[in-house]
Amino acid sequence: MTSSLKIFFEPTGVAIIGASDNPDKLSNGILKNLLEYGYQGGVYPVNPKSKEILGKTCYPDISAVPDPLDLAVIILPAQAIPGVLEACGKRGVKSATVISGGFKEIGVEGKALEGQILEIIHKYGMRMIGPNCVGSFNLINGMNTTFIKGKPATGGIGFISQSGAVCGGIVDHVLDNGIGFSHFLSLGNEADVTETDMMEYLAEDDDTSVIAIYAEGIQDGQRFMQTARKVTRRKPVLVLKAGRSDEGARAVSSHTGSLAGSHTAYQAAFQQSGVIEVKNSTDLLNVAMALDWMPLPKGNRAAIVTNAGGPAALASDNLAENGIQLAHFSQTTQDKLREKLNPAAQVANPVDMLGGATEDEYGYALDCVLADENVDMALGVLVPQALVDSVKVAQAMLDAARKSGKPVLVCIMGSVSVRAAQQLLHTNHQPMVDYPELSGVVFSALKQYADYLKSQPEEDMALEIEKDQAKAQNILSGSDLKNWGEHVTRPLLEAYGVSLIQGKLACDFQEALDAAKALGYPVVMKVASQDVLHKSDYGAIAVNIRNEGELENAYNRILENVHEQDATARIDGVLLEKMAAKGQEVIIGMKRDPSFGPLMMFGMGGIFVELFKDVAFGVAPLTQADAQAMLEQTKAVKLLSGWRGGLQYDQDAIIANLLRLSQLAVDFPQIHEIEINPLLVLPKGQGALALDCRMILD
Repeated sequence: MTSSLKIFFEPTGVAIIGASDNPDKLSNGILKNLLEYGYQGGVYPVNPKSKEILGKTCYPDISAVPDPLDLAVIILPAQAIPGVLEACGKRGVKSATVISGGFKEIGVEGKALEGQILEIIHKYGMRMIGPNCVGSFNLINGMNTTFIKGKPATGGIGFISQSGAVCGGIVDHVLDNGIGFSHFLSLGNEADVTETDMMEYLAEDDDTSVIAIYAEGIQDGQRFMQTARKVTRRKPVLVLKAGRSDEGARAVSSHTGSLAGSHTAYQAAFQQSGVIEVKNSTDLLNVAMALDWMPLPKGNRAAIVTNAGGPAALASDNLAENGIQLAHFSQTTQDKLREKLNPAAQVANPVDMLGGATEDEYGYALDCVLADENVDMALGVLVPQALVDSVKVAQAMLDAARKSGKPVLVCIMGSVSVRAAQQLLHTNHQPMVDYPELSGVVFSALKQYADYLKSQPEEDMALEIEKDQAKAQNILSGSDLKNWGEHVTRPLLEAYGVSLIQGKLACDFQEALDAAKALGYPVVMKVASQDVLHKSDYGAIAVNIRNEGELENAYNRILENVHEQDATARIDGVLLEKMAAKGQEVIIGMKRDPSFGPLMMFGMGGIFVELFKDVAFGVAPLTQADAQAMLEQTKAVKLLSGWRGGLQYDQDAIIANLLRLSQLAVDFPQIHEIEINPLLVLPKGQGALALDCRMILD
C-alpha cells in the first residue's frame, strides 16, 4: 500500500484537470506551483476552453494527455468529479488528488457523491487523496500540487494534515524561520488515503526523520495503533488532535462511559503506541524541530543558563510542570563557574550571569554545566540587551551545544531584534524558542521518546487467557436484553475466568432464605433487575445481613424502594451473595469507542469513582505492560502498594482481570459497555473478587 503512495510525490507526469489561465483561480495557483518549485516531470493542464496556460500546452480532456502520466489533480465542481475519475481510470491514471469540496462535509447528498467516487477509484485500482483538500508538497523534489504560496526550508519534518487551512497556515508561519520540512500532505475528507497510510509512507521515506500530524479524527483506530507501534520504533510521531474537550461525549449509563470523554481513547491510543501528543500548533512545530535536530537525553535533569532571573523562573516552573527536574550541580561545576563569571552571578541552578553577560560568559557557563554528570540537558536563555550582541551569544550557545552531545535548547526572548540570531541557529540546526514557557514541553517530548525507545516492544495481541468462548457465545445469543444486570452478567464473566463472590439468584423470599442458608450468614442482598443499573441509587442493596429476620426486612425494603423509584421496573428477584472480606475496592470496565474499539478503564472503585475520577484508560487488546501502565497512572496504585506501611494488595490479580475483560470485549463486539464495580482486591497473593457487575449491549 505504501508503494502505491509514492506516485503522489514522485510522479513522472501530472495532469491538472480544470486548470485555468485566470490568476485568481486556485487551479492557476496549482499549475504555477508545479512550474516554479523545481519539479522536473511532465506538467499537463487540461481544459477544453484553452490552448495554452502559463506557457504549457493545454489539452481538451484526460484522454488527450500524452505519456508519461501518473497523477491527476482535479479541481472542478463536485458533480463533475465522478465522470472525470471514470475517464482517468480508463486512461490508466493510477492516482488522483481531488481538491474540490462539496462532498461528505456538506451533508447526506455530498456523502453519497463521495461514496460514488470511491467506488470508481476501487473499480480501476486507483488511489485518491481528498476530496476537499489542498494537495501535497514534496519539498525535496519540488512536486507541489497545492495552491499555497511560498516554500519553507527543506528538512526532516513530514507534516500530515486533515485540514488544508492548517497546512497553509503552518507553511506561511515557517517561511522565514528556518524550520525544515520534507513534505506537506493535506488529506481532506480521507475517502481513500488516510493519515495512517501517509504515516506508513513517511516511515519509509529517507528524507523524513520526524512525522507530525494534525488530526481531527481517526477512522480506523486499531490500524492506526498497529502501524504507529511499528513506525515509532524507527521515527518519532507527533499528533496535534483537535476536539479534545468532552463536549462531544455522549451521556452513558455506566461509570466507565461517563468518565470516558471524547478525547480519552485518543490519549490512551497515543500513549500505548509511542505517539507523542501536543496541545497546540506552537508545540507541534517546536517539538518536531527538536526531534529533527537534537540528540535525545539520558535523563530528565536540566540546567538553565540565563542573563535574567524572571525568565529563568518561568522556565523552571514550566520544566517542573512537564516532569523535568532542575539538576543539582557538583561543587566542582560551581567552583569553575565562579572562576570566570561576574562575582555577583548565581552559580547554582539556574545560573544567572546578570544582564551584562557576554557571549564568552554564555559559552563558558554552558560548557561547565554540560560537562557536569548531573546534567542531561540545558536551556540557554537570553533577554536581549543594548550592549549584548544576540548573534554572537547565539553562536556561543551553538558551539557549546555541538561540543557536548547533550540536547541544548536556546531561548532568545523577543522578535524583531533577534531574527538574525534565529536565522543563525536554525540554519545550523539548533532549535530556538522565543518564550521560556515553551521549553518544558520540548524537553519532556525528547525524554518521552527516549524512554519509549528504551522500553521493550511488546506483541500487539493480548496475552492468552483461559476462556470458554463457546459458553460465552451461548449466554449472549440466548438473551435479547440490552441492559444486563449483575445476575445475568456474572455467568459471562465466569466463562472468561473472572473470580466472582459466591452468589445465588432467588425469585421469591423462600428461595432467598434457602440461598442465605447455603451461602452462610452474613450475606448481601441486591435487586436483580435489568432496569436498575445503579442499585445504591435505588436503595436496592442491603449488606451484612446476619439472620432470617434481617433478611426478611431487607427483602421487603428493597422491593418497596425499587417500586417507589420506578413502578414499571422489571424485577427478576434478588441476588444473595456472601459478605466479602475486607479489601481495597477498584473498578475495571470497558466502553466501546467508535474509532478505537474497546476502551478499558481502571480506577478507584465503589461509590466514589466519579467523585475522585482517579481513573486510567487503555485500548484493547491490552498487553500485560499496557495493564500495568494503567495502574501506574492512578493514585490508587499507592494504596495498593502499601501506603504509609499499610497492606500491599494483589495488583497481579487486577492485571489478570483487566486482561480477561479486554479479551472478552475483543471477542464480542456487541458488548458496548461492561464493568466490574467494585472489584475487591485482597492482600497480595490472595487474588480479587468481582462484587458487582453490569453490561450494556449494542
